[in-house]
This record gives sequence, structure tokens and C-alpha cells, in this order.
Amino acid sequence: MITNKKTPNDQPNDPLHGIKLKDIVECLVEQYSWEYLASKININCFKKDPSINSSLKFLRKTPWARNKVEQLYIQTRKRLDK
Repeated sequence: MITNKKTPNDQPNDPLHGIKLKDIVECLVEQYSWEYLASKININCFKKDPSINSSLKFLRKTPWARNKVEQLYIQTRKRLDK
């Protein structure tokens, strides 16, 4: 029987494998602030009445913005893991 279930070893080179977008946004907001995120990544969902839910909705529909958020998260994790 073939399953689509992946194990942690299926994506050894993907630093985001197994990490939910919600966890990424929550981590960045906790680490920095909405104001900092808005200055780093120029998107309205970080500027005007920011919330986790509005950010997730926008980021799921906007690949370029999601990519910027994911890259900031990767850089942040590398810095924190040192």
C-alpha cells in the first residue's frame, strides 16, 4: 500500500519542512513586532490592524510575500541557533 505520508527524512534540505505557516508568523511577531515586520516586509497585513489570521490569509494567497516571510524566518532561526 502506497501512502503520501512523509517522514522527517523525506525533506532533508528543506529548513521549513514540517513547520506551519502559522508557527512561522507567530514566531516572527514574538521575536520582533508587527512594526518591525512591516518595515522589513512592506505588506498591509503587517501595517494596518495586523493579526495572525489576516496575515495567514494574505500569505497563503501571495507567494512572493510568503517567500519573504519564510526567508526572514530562516535567517532568524539561523541567528538564534548560534
